[in-house]
Amino acid sequence: NDEEWRIFCSGMNRLGKIAKEEYGITLSFHHHMGTVVQDPEEVERMMDNTDPEYVSLLFDTGHFTYCGADPYEMAVKYAGRIKHVHLKDIRREVVGREIVEKVKAENLSFLDGVRMGAFTVPGDGCIDFDPIFRVLEESGYEGYMLVEAEQDPAKANPLEYALKARKFIAEKTGL
Repeated sequence: NDEEWRIFCSGMNRLGKIAKEEYGITLSFHHHMGTVVQDPEEVERMMDNTDPEYVSLLFDTGHFTYCGADPYEMAVKYAGRIKHVHLKDIRREVVGREIVEKVKAENLSFLDGVRMGAFTVPGDGCIDFDPIFRVLEESGYEGYMLVEAEQDPAKANPLEYALKARKFIAEKTGL
C-alpha cells in the first residue's frame, strides 16, 4: 500500500546514503520476480520515489522480459541510473513465453518457472541484446555485466552454457 511504499523508498534512500557517504559504494536495487519490485510500474514507482544520488538500478534483462516488459525500453528509460547489469535470456522454443504464461495462468511460483527452463544465457533465447548493448555503451556504462543462466545444471551443462554466453557477448560487444 502507499504507506509501505513510503517506508520502503525512504528506507532505500537512507541505506543508499549510508552506503555512499560512509563506505563509498553505490546501492543498486535489483528488481526481481517474486518480490515487491518486479514489473515496470513497480520499478518506476521506486525510481520516482528514491534519490538518484543514493539509489541506482541493477538492470536485469531476464526479469524485465519475464514480467512482460521490453528490456530495451527499460534500458533507455533508466540508462542514467543503471549501475549493475544481469544478462540472462528467455527461452522461446523450449517454452519461454509459454512457461511464463503457464506460471501466471496456474498461479505457480517464479521458482517453478525457473525449474521449467524459462531462463538461459544471453544468445540462447528470444531477447534482442544488440539495442540493449548500444544503450549501455551510449550511456557510458562501465560497471559489471554478470551473465546468469538460472537453469538446472543437470539439464544444461554449466561450462557449455558459460562458453556459449562468452562467445555471444564477445561477438556482439567486442569485449
